[in-house]
Amino acid sequence: MLKQLTKAEEQIMQVLWKLDKAFLREIIDGLLEPKPHNNTVATVIKILTEKEFIGVTVFGRMHQYYPLIDKDAYSKATMKTFVKGYFEGNFSNAVSFMVKENNLSINDLELLLKELKKK
Repeated sequence: MLKQLTKAEEQIMQVLWKLDKAFLREIIDGLLEPKPHNNTVATVIKILTEKEFIGVTVFGRMHQYYPLIDKDAYSKATMKTFVKGYFEGNFSNAVSFMVKENNLSINDLELLLKELKKK
């Protein structure tokens, strides 16, 4: 089971998933304003490396980072954990909740049905 990411970790992963490979400066450039300090980003990257979410290629004194976990795999695991924690593991309850809250339109539901029928 994948570990959960903190908000800061997830923001950095989103940049890496988008770029595929990046140096520290490129990761910082990809973050939203206000941008965190270089040392903060470097610390979060170190933690992500220890959690085995990020790999590193060393070029002399430069480090290029790349994701070890793909976005779809993380999204799937996170969604399962979310549904388990808030909807007793029942995806129907989650969808019903979104419909009640007007977060899902008829078009969204039709797309869901098409995806379900494919499987």
